[in-house]
Amino acid sequence: MAHLQSMTGFASAQGSHDSFDWTWELRGVNGKGLDLRIRAPDWIEGLEAEIRKAVTARLNRGNVTVNLRLSRRDGDTALRLNAAMLDTVLQAMAEIEEQAMEQGLSLAPSTAADIVALRGVLDQADEETDAKALKSSLINDLQSVLQAFCEMRANEGAALDVVLRTHLTEISRLVRNAQETAEARRPKARAALQAALQRVIDTADNIDESRVAQELALLAVKADITEEINRLDAHVKAANALLDAGTTVGRKLDFLMQEFNREANTLCSKSGDSELTRIGLALKAQIDQLREQVQNVE
Repeated sequence: MAHLQSMTGFASAQGSHDSFDWTWELRGVNGKGLDLRIRAPDWIEGLEAEIRKAVTARLNRGNVTVNLRLSRRDGDTALRLNAAMLDTVLQAMAEIEEQAMEQGLSLAPSTAADIVALRGVLDQADEETDAKALKSSLINDLQSVLQAFCEMRANEGAALDVVLRTHLTEISRLVRNAQETAEARRPKARAALQAALQRVIDTADNIDESRVAQELALLAVKADITEEINRLDAHVKAANALLDAGTTVGRKLDFLMQEFNREANTLCSKSGDSELTRIGLALKAQIDQLREQVQNVE
């Protein structure tokens, strides 16, 4: 049997490749569709497209944020002598010494340490980064984070499945109560209609008894909740079947909640009985709680 998936989840992981370190973070909350927001370095060509491809292959619904923090370790970067800058510095030093001699000034000799300390003579080596290999390592690591993310959503889904089935069981119980209450009131309702018919006949002149009887029969049909009971039963069975199917059934369950609500509203409007009204209101409360939980289903 397939398992229900929640849209709520979180996962993170750290990784490294050569001189780079990174942290992946995935967060998911409820959403009507799959709304994917990616925060990743834009200097790695094709990285965002690969992230989107990997995520959409595993997820169908939810507002999902993918955050990649990538940094390079400074200690792993070598220093390089900037030959052009050194040549410029040495030429400038020679000109300075020449002008100083012309003016009879004696300058202290410069050491190699003095020259190296000048800005630009030594700089960090701009080592060529193998972006393709780095991207491959990042995406491989993302797959493990996605797996952890999906496992958390599955665990949330398993707990959600229990909650949904509990609400459906209670709804089914209330539907049975409504049916029993409606059956129990039938003799009383029939007697009330017959008494009403007799009062009309006794107090009115030249009345068409068959027409009055037809109108009363129509009222009785309008007050009958058999159709609503049958539909609610069918909706409960359909909801349980969707839960058994698992996976991406959130949209279908959401639509079914509208049908549940419609029948419960009609039942309440037809009740004409305080006990049946109480059951109808309890039924609506359970359906509303069920609808709130269904919003979490992928």
